[in-house]
Amino acid sequence: MSDAIERLRTARERVEAAEAAVERHARDQLEAVESAHRTAMELLDRYEDTATGTGDFQSFVTFQDEFTTTVEGLDDDLPRRDAFEEALDAVDQRRLSESDFAAARAALQPASELVGLLDEEREARAELREAEREAKRRLQDIEDAIAERERLVELGEADLDAPVERLRDPIAAFNEAVVAAFADYRTEVSARELLEFAASAAHYPLVDVQQPPADLVEYVESHEAGTETVPRLLELADYSPSKLDHYVDDATALKRAVATRQTYLDRLDGSSLQLDWPPGPAAALRRRCEERIPLVSRVADEEVVAMLRTVRELTWDDEYERLRTAAVALDELDDEGRERLASGSVADELADLREERETLQAAL
Repeated sequence: MSDAIERLRTARERVEAAEAAVERHARDQLEAVESAHRTAMELLDRYEDTATGTGDFQSFVTFQDEFTTTVEGLDDDLPRRDAFEEALDAVDQRRLSESDFAAARAALQPASELVGLLDEEREARAELREAEREAKRRLQDIEDAIAERERLVELGEADLDAPVERLRDPIAAFNEAVVAAFADYRTEVSARELLEFAASAAHYPLVDVQQPPADLVEYVESHEAGTETVPRLLELADYSPSKLDHYVDDATALKRAVATRQTYLDRLDGSSLQLDWPPGPAAALRRRCEERIPLVSRVADEEVVAMLRTVRELTWDDEYERLRTAAVALDELDDEGRERLASGSVADELADLREERETLQAAL
C-alpha cells in the first residue's frame, strides 16, 4: 500500500472517530460549551493584568460583572456547567490575584476537554483534506509514470532495424544546405530586405521566426544605413559615437535601433528554416515543408528548394510511418530503456502502477 493511500485511510478513520465523539455529546451542546468557554477565557485573558492586586478598580468591577453575567446566562442543562460555576467562585473575591485567575482556568478544564472534541474534529477534517490533495498529486504522478512506460513499450515495438537513413539523410542534407544558403543571403542583401523577409516568415506558424521589432524596421526603412547588410550594421553599432559619425548621418539613431536589438539580429539565421529530427507524422512534416518552400526560394537557389521538395515527397511513401517510428525510437530509447524492456521490468512496473492507480482511485 502506498503512503498516500495509507495516509488517506488513516485520516478518514480519524475523522470518523472525531465525528462519533462529537455526536455522542450532541454537536449543538458542544458548540454552546465552546462559545461559553471562549467568552470566559477571553475575559480571563483580557482582565488578568488590570483587575488583580491594587490595579484598576473599575476594571475589577467590570470583569466580575461580565464574568458573572456570562456564567449566570448559561442554560441549566449545558454540559459542564458546574465547571463554569467553579470558575466563577474562583474569581468571586473582594480582591483578585493571579492565582485566582489560574484557579478559574483550572476549573474550566472539564469544559476545555469538551471543546477539544470539536478542535479534534476540525483538525481531523483538515488532515483529511490534505491527505486527499496528496493522494491526487500521487495519482497524477502515477498517470505520468504510466504514460512514460507505455511510451517505452510503444518504442520497443518499433522496427529498430528499419533503414531510417532514407529519412535522415535527405533531412540532414536540406538542414545543412539551408543554413549555409541563409548565411550567404544574410551577407548579400540589405538589412531592409532581410527584415522584410523576417516579417513575411513570422506569418508562417510552423516557422519559428519572430516579427522584427518595430523600431528596428522603422530605422532601416527611413535611414540610408538600412541599405547596408545586417553584419555591417552590427559592426557599425560597435563603433564609438565619434567614429560612427564618419559613416552614418545619425549615430545616436543607429546605436538606439541596432545595438539594442543585437540579440534579435544575431538569432536571425537559417536554423528557423530547418526541419526537426526525428520528424513528426507525415501530414505534419508535409505541412512544414510546404510552408518553407516559398521562404526557402527567397534565400536559396533551386537546388536547396529541390532538397526540400524531396523531403516532402517522402511523406507520401508507404513506408514513411514505419521509418519515422523507428527514427523516434532510436532517438528516444537509450540503452537503459532497451535493457528494461528486454528484462520485462517495464511490464512489471506498468502492472504495479496500474494496480496502485486503481486502488487510489477507489480510495478517493
